[in-house]
Amino acid sequence: MKEDFLHYIWLYKKLDFTNLKTTNEEVLTILNFGQYIQQAGPDFFNAQIVIDDQKWAGNIEIHIKSSDWYVHHHEKDDNYNNVILHVVWEHDTPIFRKDNSEIAVLELKKYVSKEELHKYKELTTQKSWIFCENQIKDVPDFVMSNWQERLFFERLERKSNPIQQLLQETENDWEAVLFCMLAKNFGLNTNGEMFFKVAKSITFSLIRKEALEVMYLEALLFGQADMIPLQVEDNYPKELKSWYDYIVLKYKLKKPAIAPIQFFKHRPDNFPTIRLAQLAMVFHLHSNLFSKIIEAKTIDEIYRVFTVSVSDYWKSHYNFDKASPKKEKSLSKSFIDLLIINTIVPIQFAYANSLGKENAELLIDFLSNIPAEKNNIIEKFTTFGIKSKNAFQSQSLLQLKNEYCNNKKCLQCSVGLELLKDKK
Repeated sequence: MKEDFLHYIWLYKKLDFTNLKTTNEEVLTILNFGQYIQQAGPDFFNAQIVIDDQKWAGNIEIHIKSSDWYVHHHEKDDNYNNVILHVVWEHDTPIFRKDNSEIAVLELKKYVSKEELHKYKELTTQKSWIFCENQIKDVPDFVMSNWQERLFFERLERKSNPIQQLLQETENDWEAVLFCMLAKNFGLNTNGEMFFKVAKSITFSLIRKEALEVMYLEALLFGQADMIPLQVEDNYPKELKSWYDYIVLKYKLKKPAIAPIQFFKHRPDNFPTIRLAQLAMVFHLHSNLFSKIIEAKTIDEIYRVFTVSVSDYWKSHYNFDKASPKKEKSLSKSFIDLLIINTIVPIQFAYANSLGKENAELLIDFLSNIPAEKNNIIEKFTTFGIKSKNAFQSQSLLQLKNEYCNNKKCLQCSVGLELLKDKK
């Protein structure tokens, strides 16, 4: 038995109202169950009850056992002085306020049906992956679609947190924030944090100044990432090193402390050298990138912005000083899709929020036109009958698994609540 189940019982009134009595055998009538605010203090606020012939107005506190009142030290907390009813599953000790007056107790286990208990146990019994894996496919489509939309925006809220942090650090320079977030996603999972630190180590005013030549941006990025080799035969890395040394001296740049950039297990087109070269080209070609991103109303506009290649040197190299067959090395559509999912849409969401504007339909439309991501979580949901047709749905399912299923929040999940409903 968990406390959130008791909250569910009380919130959705899943108990037998006939002949309710307190543990002291007083007749109990519930006029108002109270408001479930989920903040510090009692669980339900502004309830109204009648005990025998006395009407009470105040708050409701819920515990598994009566003695939990003392375990949580509520007897010392003034926030609990106005509790008028202690709702518990098992009554094991009398409870008193700070003024030593006894608090009425309702023992729930006497008034909850076996059927309700069975549905709860069936839902929360450990399965191989998630509790509802055998039932989730039976949830009506309209319930699932509404829940997925809410999950999607919960995920965007979470993704906007580092954006808000960066805004504070950059004094609300949205261009700088976009640069840092793009750098992180160009680094993928392996090098993302290192690329992010590299981007943060460069003030965006410097990017603006040096964007005239793509070589200048490459010198900045490769230099700060400590990727320019010292002993080479090719002239290009020598030129990068020379320009980087000049920039460091001119702007008093400090190199960030980062772990070595990783090439291991990456396909050549995902090598960090290629990704940094592509990132440099993006900012070389688009001096007002943030405006173009924010003003984009269709996903095709974003694809056009990120349809970039690399500088001439990198068309015939994957590593410094090692020539390879010439290849354009443009950003692929699938990679741009990742940028849209993980950077562009969160940035657009955060920016609209900062202006007090609503852009929900636009963001849903963007991700509805991108194929669903392919990963273990999405594939597992598919085996249980929940298929993702697009990135909007796959992002929602990632939020469902990571924030609800993994944390066993079945009673805060629309899927769990639907499966616990009385079926007529």
